[in-house]
Amino acid sequence: MVDHRLPRSFFARPTLLVARGLLGQRLVRIENGVRLAGIIVETEAYIGESDLACHAKAGRTPRTAIMYGPPGHAYVYFTYGMHWLFNCVTEREGFPAAVLVRAIRPVEGLAIMAQRRNGRPQRHWTDGPAKLCQALDINGSLNGQDLCAPDSPLFIEVGDPLPDSSVTTTPRVGLNTVPEPWKSKPWRFKAGAV
Repeated sequence: MVDHRLPRSFFARPTLLVARGLLGQRLVRIENGVRLAGIIVETEAYIGESDLACHAKAGRTPRTAIMYGPPGHAYVYFTYGMHWLFNCVTEREGFPAAVLVRAIRPVEGLAIMAQRRNGRPQRHWTDGPAKLCQALDINGSLNGQDLCAPDSPLFIEVGDPLPDSSVTTTPRVGLNTVPEPWKSKPWRFKAGAV
Protein backbone atom coordinates (compact mmCIF):
# COMPACT_ATOMS: atom_id res chain seq x y z
CA MET A 1 0.00 0.00 0.00
CA VAL A 2 1.33 3.44 -0.92
CA ASP A 3 1.80 5.78 2.03
CA HIS A 4 0.25 9.14 1.29
CA ARG A 5 1.17 10.81 4.58
CA LEU A 6 2.53 14.31 4.32
CA PRO A 7 6.32 14.16 4.72
CA ARG A 8 8.33 16.08 7.29
CA SER A 9 9.49 18.45 4.55
CA PHE A 10 5.88 19.68 4.25
CA PHE A 11 5.94 20.87 7.88
CA ALA A 12 9.55 22.13 7.82
CA ARG A 13 8.53 25.33 6.00
CA PRO A 14 7.33 28.78 7.03
CA THR A 15 4.23 28.40 9.18
CA LEU A 16 1.98 30.55 6.98
CA LEU A 17 2.75 28.30 4.00
CA VAL A 18 1.95 25.20 6.06
CA ALA A 19 -1.29 26.70 7.41
CA ARG A 20 -2.45 27.55 3.88
CA GLY A 21 -1.18 24.24 2.48
CA LEU A 22 -3.06 22.14 5.03
CA LEU A 23 -6.40 23.22 3.56
CA GLY A 24 -7.74 20.35 1.47
CA GLN A 25 -5.50 17.72 3.11
CA ARG A 26 -6.98 14.82 5.08
CA LEU A 27 -6.54 14.54 8.87
CA VAL A 28 -6.61 10.85 9.85
CA ARG A 29 -6.94 9.19 13.26
CA ILE A 30 -6.59 5.40 13.43
CA GLU A 31 -8.45 4.01 16.43
CA ASN A 32 -8.69 0.26 17.04
CA GLY A 33 -7.98 -0.31 13.35
CA VAL A 34 -10.75 2.07 12.23
CA ARG A 35 -10.04 5.22 10.21
CA LEU A 36 -11.66 8.46 11.33
CA ALA A 37 -10.88 11.24 8.88
CA GLY A 38 -11.86 14.64 7.58
CA ILE A 39 -10.75 17.20 5.03
CA ILE A 40 -9.04 20.17 6.70
CA VAL A 41 -11.05 23.33 6.00
CA GLU A 42 -9.76 25.83 8.58
CA THR A 43 -6.36 26.52 10.19
CA GLU A 44 -4.53 29.20 12.16
CA ALA A 45 -0.81 29.98 12.30
CA TYR A 46 1.14 30.72 15.51
CA ILE A 47 4.71 31.84 14.94
CA GLY A 48 7.47 32.22 17.50
CA GLU A 49 8.04 33.91 20.83
CA SER A 50 7.35 37.37 19.40
CA ASP A 51 3.78 36.36 18.41
CA LEU A 52 1.84 37.42 21.50
CA ALA A 53 -1.01 35.05 20.57
CA CYS A 54 1.36 32.07 20.54
CA HIS A 55 1.94 29.88 23.61
CA ALA A 56 5.68 30.30 22.99
CA LYS A 57 5.46 33.98 24.01
CA ALA A 58 6.33 32.71 27.51
CA GLY A 59 9.41 30.90 26.18
CA ARG A 60 10.18 27.22 26.48
CA THR A 61 8.08 25.58 29.20
CA PRO A 62 7.00 21.98 29.80
CA ARG A 63 3.79 22.80 27.89
CA THR A 64 5.48 24.44 24.88
CA ALA A 65 8.54 22.17 24.62
CA ILE A 66 6.95 20.22 21.72
CA MET A 67 6.74 23.44 19.69
CA TYR A 68 10.54 23.78 19.91
CA GLY A 69 11.06 20.24 18.66
CA PRO A 70 11.24 18.85 15.14
CA PRO A 71 8.52 19.79 12.64
CA GLY A 72 5.77 17.31 11.83
CA HIS A 73 4.84 16.48 15.42
CA ALA A 74 1.50 16.94 17.15
CA TYR A 75 1.14 19.68 19.75
CA VAL A 76 -2.03 18.76 21.63
CA TYR A 77 -2.99 20.88 24.59
CA PHE A 78 -5.85 21.26 27.08
CA THR A 79 -7.65 24.59 27.32
CA TYR A 80 -10.45 26.16 29.36
CA GLY A 81 -10.26 23.14 31.68
CA MET A 82 -12.33 21.07 29.25
CA HIS A 83 -11.12 20.97 25.62
CA TRP A 84 -8.23 19.40 23.69
CA LEU A 85 -6.85 21.27 20.66
CA PHE A 86 -4.62 19.81 17.92
CA ASN A 87 -1.70 21.61 16.25
CA CYS A 88 1.06 20.60 13.83
CA VAL A 89 4.57 21.76 14.73
CA THR A 90 6.22 23.67 11.87
CA GLU A 91 9.45 25.37 10.77
CA ARG A 92 12.86 24.25 12.07
CA GLU A 93 13.77 22.57 15.33
CA GLY A 94 14.46 25.18 18.01
CA PHE A 95 12.00 27.73 16.57
CA PRO A 96 8.55 27.46 18.22
CA ALA A 97 5.74 27.54 15.69
CA ALA A 98 2.62 25.52 14.96
CA VAL A 99 -0.62 25.42 13.01
CA LEU A 100 -3.89 24.94 14.87
CA VAL A 101 -6.30 22.76 12.90
CA ARG A 102 -9.60 24.53 13.54
CA ALA A 103 -12.10 22.55 11.45
CA ILE A 104 -12.47 19.52 9.19
CA ARG A 105 -15.21 18.15 6.94
CA PRO A 106 -15.87 14.55 8.10
CA VAL A 107 -15.44 11.87 5.44
CA GLU A 108 -14.59 8.59 7.24
CA GLY A 109 -15.74 7.04 10.50
CA LEU A 110 -18.99 8.98 10.45
CA ALA A 111 -20.92 6.64 12.77
CA ILE A 112 -18.29 6.97 15.50
CA MET A 113 -18.15 10.75 15.09
CA ALA A 114 -21.94 10.97 15.27
CA GLN A 115 -21.94 9.04 18.54
CA ARG A 116 -19.22 11.19 20.06
CA ARG A 117 -20.92 14.40 18.98
CA ASN A 118 -24.14 13.17 20.60
CA GLY A 119 -26.88 13.77 18.06
CA ARG A 120 -25.70 17.16 16.84
CA PRO A 121 -26.17 17.91 13.12
CA GLN A 122 -23.26 16.64 11.00
CA ARG A 123 -22.29 20.16 9.94
CA HIS A 124 -21.48 20.87 13.61
CA TRP A 125 -19.53 17.69 14.42
CA THR A 126 -16.10 19.11 13.57
CA ASP A 127 -16.58 22.82 12.84
CA GLY A 128 -14.35 23.93 15.71
CA PRO A 129 -10.97 22.84 17.08
CA ALA A 130 -12.35 21.27 20.28
CA LYS A 131 -15.21 19.61 18.39
CA LEU A 132 -12.91 17.88 15.93
CA CYS A 133 -10.71 16.62 18.77
CA GLN A 134 -13.77 15.19 20.51
CA ALA A 135 -15.05 13.57 17.30
CA LEU A 136 -11.66 11.98 16.50
CA ASP A 137 -10.66 11.31 20.14
CA ILE A 138 -7.52 13.43 19.89
CA ASN A 139 -6.28 14.04 23.43
CA GLY A 140 -3.17 14.57 25.50
CA SER A 141 -1.96 11.01 24.93
CA LEU A 142 -1.16 12.12 21.35
CA ASN A 143 0.88 15.18 22.37
CA GLY A 144 4.30 14.84 20.73
CA GLN A 145 3.12 12.14 18.32
CA ASP A 146 5.24 12.05 15.15
CA LEU A 147 2.70 12.75 12.38
CA CYS A 148 5.21 11.51 9.79
CA ALA A 149 5.99 8.10 11.35
CA PRO A 150 4.65 5.16 9.31
CA ASP A 151 2.97 3.60 12.36
CA SER A 152 1.51 6.82 13.78
CA PRO A 153 -2.20 6.63 14.74
CA LEU A 154 -2.51 10.33 13.88
CA PHE A 155 -1.33 11.81 10.59
CA ILE A 156 -2.24 13.98 7.63
CA GLU A 157 -2.66 12.51 4.17
CA VAL A 158 -2.26 14.21 0.83
CA GLY A 159 -5.64 15.54 -0.28
CA ASP A 160 -6.80 17.89 -2.99
CA PRO A 161 -5.14 21.31 -2.89
CA LEU A 162 -7.51 24.26 -2.92
CA PRO A 163 -7.12 27.13 -5.38
CA ASP A 164 -6.43 30.55 -3.85
CA SER A 165 -9.80 31.73 -5.15
CA SER A 166 -11.55 29.41 -2.67
CA VAL A 167 -9.49 30.40 0.40
CA THR A 168 -10.28 33.27 2.75
CA THR A 169 -7.86 34.80 5.27
CA THR A 170 -8.96 36.63 8.42
CA PRO A 171 -7.60 37.47 11.87
CA ARG A 172 -7.34 34.54 14.25
CA VAL A 173 -10.32 33.70 16.45
CA GLY A 174 -10.76 34.37 20.18
CA LEU A 175 -7.77 36.63 20.79
CA ASN A 176 -9.70 39.16 22.86
CA THR A 177 -6.86 39.95 25.27
CA VAL A 178 -4.01 39.81 22.71
CA PRO A 179 -2.58 43.25 21.84
CA GLU A 180 -2.11 44.61 18.33
CA PRO A 181 -0.67 43.97 15.88
CA TRP A 182 -0.95 40.29 16.82
CA LYS A 183 -4.69 40.38 17.39
CA SER A 184 -5.36 41.41 13.77
CA LYS A 185 -2.75 39.37 11.90
CA PRO A 186 -4.60 37.64 9.01
CA TRP A 187 -3.23 34.23 9.97
CA ARG A 188 -6.49 32.27 9.84
CA PHE A 189 -7.07 30.31 6.63
CA LYS A 190 -10.53 29.01 5.72
CA ALA A 191 -11.90 27.11 2.75
CA GLY A 192 -14.78 29.07 1.24
CA ALA A 193 -16.49 32.15 2.60
CA VAL A 194 -16.06 32.94 6.29
